[in-house]
Amino acid sequence: MSQPSTIPMNTPIHLCAKALDKAYQKGEHKIPVLRGVDVKIERGEFLSIVGQSGSGKSTLMHLLGLLDDPDVGEVWLDGNRIDNLPATTRDKLHNHVFGFVFQFYHLLPELTLLENVLSPLMIRHSAWDYWKRRSEFREMAKEITKQVGLDHRLKHKPSELSGGEMQRAAIARALIGNPSVLLADEPTGNLDSQSGGEIMTLLHKLNEESKLTIIMVTHDDNIAQQAQRIVRLSEGRIQALNEAA
Repeated sequence: MSQPSTIPMNTPIHLCAKALDKAYQKGEHKIPVLRGVDVKIERGEFLSIVGQSGSGKSTLMHLLGLLDDPDVGEVWLDGNRIDNLPATTRDKLHNHVFGFVFQFYHLLPELTLLENVLSPLMIRHSAWDYWKRRSEFREMAKEITKQVGLDHRLKHKPSELSGGEMQRAAIARALIGNPSVLLADEPTGNLDSQSGGEIMTLLHKLNEESKLTIIMVTHDDNIAQQAQRIVRLSEGRIQALNEAA
């Protein structure tokens, strides 16, 4: 880890972006996506990032979760800069600190629901270690699937699940590694209003009962309003930070 920042360690600031710039190359042209974005997320906060398509909201989430690198700026976690860490250390943060949920689920079609939930532990541990602890891990996975209301679907494959069930399975998969930050990119974007409401109820429960820090990207203002605080992006800049209704 790099040297501690000037943020005192006894403050509740958990994740922090400083002056982030990001552009993408399209042919001969460079398309700016983020322009000097600053944002601070407190531990246990439920934050929504809202904006129209192309506003930079998903890019900001990817930078906060180290899925991409900023062109300019820094990302800090608990007083330590993390965007400049070696790839192996960043991978450890992906596996131990951050959990990811995406709009399109990304479940492996050939695996059962239980196997999909277990897949991050298969990656985290060596084959021998996983084999020795497989009973422990299966019990953990069963407990998490029960928490998200899917304990009756353990042997089903993704093709046998509804959209809402697949998203709950994706959330369970993100939780199996016991992350301290859950990054959710349009988690209700592919769902009907009832299924989307169930996902939001689950996210609120995780935030309130487990004190899980949640950063949610959405284009839907009604969904964004259900978070504790909203960051509004427009053309790569923060236009407003406010408490949700």
